[in-house]
Amino acid sequence: MPPESSSKIKIVTLGCAKNEVDSEEIAGVLSGAGFEVDGRSKKTGVTIINTCGFLEAAKEESIRAIKDAVREKRAGRTEKVIVAGCLAQRLGSELAELAPGADLYVGVGQMGRFDEIVRESQGAPKMDRDQKIQVSAPHHRWADVPTRARTGRPWSAYLKVSEGCDHKCTFCTIPSFRGGHQSKPLERVLEEARHLARTGAKELNLIAQDVTQYGYDLYKEFTLPRLLRELNKVDGIEWIRLLYFYPNRLTDEVIETMATCEKVLPYIDIPLQHAHPDTLRRMRRPWEGERYMKLFEKVRAAMPDCSIRTTFIVGFPGETDEEFKYMIDFMKESRLDRVGAFLFSREPGTPSHDMDGQVSMKVKQERYDKLMRTQQKISLEMNQAWIGKRLNVLVDDKQDGWFIGRSHRDAPEIDGMVFFQGEAEIGQIVPVEITKAEPYDLYGQSEGYVPKPGRRLVPLRQAGPIAPQ
Repeated sequence: MPPESSSKIKIVTLGCAKNEVDSEEIAGVLSGAGFEVDGRSKKTGVTIINTCGFLEAAKEESIRAIKDAVREKRAGRTEKVIVAGCLAQRLGSELAELAPGADLYVGVGQMGRFDEIVRESQGAPKMDRDQKIQVSAPHHRWADVPTRARTGRPWSAYLKVSEGCDHKCTFCTIPSFRGGHQSKPLERVLEEARHLARTGAKELNLIAQDVTQYGYDLYKEFTLPRLLRELNKVDGIEWIRLLYFYPNRLTDEVIETMATCEKVLPYIDIPLQHAHPDTLRRMRRPWEGERYMKLFEKVRAAMPDCSIRTTFIVGFPGETDEEFKYMIDFMKESRLDRVGAFLFSREPGTPSHDMDGQVSMKVKQERYDKLMRTQQKISLEMNQAWIGKRLNVLVDDKQDGWFIGRSHRDAPEIDGMVFFQGEAEIGQIVPVEITKAEPYDLYGQSEGYVPKPGRRLVPLRQAGPIAPQ
């Protein structure tokens, strides 16, 4: 009889929300096959590392996690180690050399057969090199909807609507290991949305490498507006948030649909990467700052309270002082609610890796610091505009006498929070009057709140994402 620990599975998830969804699908498939997914057990049958391969820093984090799991195996605390996901797909046999000792290295898109993968690792005492590395051209297999095992807050869920990417950005590795764009069929997305609603989800966060390309591969037309109208009808869902838009496909039809579907939040996450036309040309990205400004004018005309978020790359090869200043001036003029930034990372296999004009780390860091200082002031002013107004807030937690939640302006894990006092229930959406603003967070009180005399409570800003309930 096999030891009890053989049926226990630990899943370590690294990287983005898409990996989180993949891990939930893996967990659901394994639970349905009789395995026990238990990350707290001191001894497990299999440890699965769902890796990230986007940037060099993510690669290093994934390799450390693999080595930690292999040490656990040698210490007898786990019997098998399976390395899965993006980095396994990206590096294949090279990863087995960089982080040896795992029993299997499995590429992307295989969540639906993970019960077979686990049994294969347990059934073979020793595999040769070719058997251990199961990486082929990326082709996504969608797992059955009811099998997905939720691990986060039940009231907020990510819903993946497509995989892969068809764009040819010169800095990006994703198409090389996630493959071309592949939409999840509309009826399957709707089935999953209904399933999530039945299991308590109020907020759906639609994720894709490019949500604006949704449906083109299946229906020969961009189908995002139709998808939003159908999701808007799903009972139980109150908020629908979209992540991530591609600039030249945020069309008038998409904007109008967002503005007229009451459940679709006025929130745009549109990674521009830069604003100067020459930099964008080297990146193989569309448009430039002037056209982006016109797009934002359209968005704000249709959705006056819309929160716009973007991401910039600092220090892309060839970026001159003039190009960087152009981006700073664009930020000042566009006045975006949220801005994130990355230092350019030279990723092997991408055209930008060998481009002329590589920018020194010192200059990249100086430019990054200036960009973030500039945006911090803008973010504070944008937040201060909400003082005295009401925002609907989805309550995620309560700590030290304060409720902690997010408004339509705040995507999970990447944006700010709303701290407030008063009456509320975790997992509910409540109106909050804003009384104070900081660069990232807002503070307020729920309707009817009367402050009690005595010591004034001060909330402690979370150092990272709130732990799930």
